[in-house]
Amino acid sequence: MAQESPKNSAAEIPVTSNGEVDDSREHGFNRDLKRSLPAGLGLSETQITSHGFDNTKEGVIEAGTFQGSQAPPLPSVMSPSRVAASPLAQQGSDLIVPAGGQRTQTKSGPVILADEIKNPAMEKLELVRKWSLNTYKCTRQIISEKLGRGSRTVDLELEAQIDILRDNKKKYENILRLAQTLSTQLFQMVHTQRQLGDAFADLSLKSLELHEEFGYNADTQKLLAKNGETLLGAINFFIASVNTLVNKTIEDTLMTVKQYESARIEYDAYRTDLEELNLGPRDANTLPKIEQSQHLFQAHKEKYDKMRNDVSIKLKFLEENKVKVLHNQLVLFHNAIAAYFAGNQKQLEQTLKQFHIKLKTPGVDAPSWLEEQ
Repeated sequence: MAQESPKNSAAEIPVTSNGEVDDSREHGFNRDLKRSLPAGLGLSETQITSHGFDNTKEGVIEAGTFQGSQAPPLPSVMSPSRVAASPLAQQGSDLIVPAGGQRTQTKSGPVILADEIKNPAMEKLELVRKWSLNTYKCTRQIISEKLGRGSRTVDLELEAQIDILRDNKKKYENILRLAQTLSTQLFQMVHTQRQLGDAFADLSLKSLELHEEFGYNADTQKLLAKNGETLLGAINFFIASVNTLVNKTIEDTLMTVKQYESARIEYDAYRTDLEELNLGPRDANTLPKIEQSQHLFQAHKEKYDKMRNDVSIKLKFLEENKVKVLHNQLVLFHNAIAAYFAGNQKQLEQTLKQFHIKLKTPGVDAPSWLEEQ
């Protein structure tokens, strides 16, 4: 009995009693064939080349119009046709590359690069980078100037005015400290004179034989204490006005001067950077750097010019205000001191009225807001 040859399950095609192919098995074969094809390869666009058992004849079967044959075919060898190759080429080129780097397949359209979403962290990092670069350039400029290697922009007239202002500020601060010391000492003296006057008044009541003598001294010390309080009010008013001039008005101008000096350092740093680039070669790589450096230099030059103009205006107004304030305060200080040591009580009181100075009565609290109304 001859051995039965092994049969391939894929090559078995059942036949009905009338010789026709079973349609259900044909649909199953087509379904399996579709699953075995690559993604994007149309079934109707594929040719299947099968070799018969006799190996003498080669047939081409359209996959979409498959018909049963008498001899069962061997496992098929599939080769995509030219018609199927063109959609594959199109599908391979129709790719969208998003920002994450993953590829997604679309039906049609050119290659599109998705816009990058602005990241706040990246913006902050860019600001830190610019700040670091600017700080480096300014630090290099300062070191170069201190070592005598770098050049600096100097406005001789403006620099002289700034130097005079700083020197005057130190002298005014010294006057302010001395006036505060005088006020403290005068306050102690007035306090002592008031206590001494009270002691004399008490003794004048208890010592009948020296009643008049103690009484005269009590009145004198009380008068001196009263005049001292008046002088103390004038000196305190002088101190308050000079303190406002030195620690507010002049200090505000010096803050503008510091901003001007910072702008000058930045201007010189970017000017030096531009000069170095202009001395080098000019090619495709250096021209964009030169243009960028020129743009930054122009921006810092405008800032420097603006700050220089602001400093000039503030120095002018400060000088006018300083002369007016110090003139009035020096006249007040002189008249009050002269009237006090001359014993001219009326002149001392008149000086306080002239400058609208109100004295605070010792032991009396300030009036409430309702009383002031």
